[in-house]
Amino acid sequence: MNIQRPGADYQVKFETLNLGGRDYRIRSLLDRQQFSDPDGSAERAGISSATWPLFGLVWPSSRILAGAMQDYAMEGKRILEIGCGLALASLVMGRRGADITASDCHPLAAAFLAENLCLNEMAPIPFQTGNWSASDPDLGRFDVIIGSDVLYERDQPNLLSRFIERHSRPDVEVIIVDPDRGNRAKFTRDMQDLGYDHSEARAATRQTSGESYKGRILNYRRG
Repeated sequence: MNIQRPGADYQVKFETLNLGGRDYRIRSLLDRQQFSDPDGSAERAGISSATWPLFGLVWPSSRILAGAMQDYAMEGKRILEIGCGLALASLVMGRRGADITASDCHPLAAAFLAENLCLNEMAPIPFQTGNWSASDPDLGRFDVIIGSDVLYERDQPNLLSRFIERHSRPDVEVIIVDPDRGNRAKFTRDMQDLGYDHSEARAATRQTSGESYKGRILNYRRG
């Protein structure tokens, strides 16, 4: 079902996704042609009209990360999802009772998260605006930092590695699902320069949706 929100210049749709073995009702953008920035908040955040819709789409890597978080040992850990978009992994971990914070620089990410929490009758999940190039002392530090498909621009390895360093506790694990983008190697070098050990593995080649997937789960540890 497609709808037009009153006062909004973009269209959305509703779909049911199987994430980590459970069904979730998800509100997402209709397609990659959607764009609306009436108050200029996206432009001020450095988000172009071409990249504006990307936060609000369901991406294969985000589904892979959400599935991986279904069995992740989360007890006693403070967890941050970076570049969360629709925050599928945060939804999965929130339903499991994790101490999870979702983070994204897109001005609509928090509203989409709140509505998807309501659609699935879930308790609130904290959201923090995450600008990788700016200092954000209010965000704090985390035991685990997760993300999916966050290395699609050339400058992101350096910005993201330094952001992670600012918000990592001394003992930390970083998990990134990456669809074999060309910036992966540079990010790994930057993380190793900051003292993180690195390992990686091929992700599952088949999603729960039945679609094939080519990508890797990158793991970085310190402490």
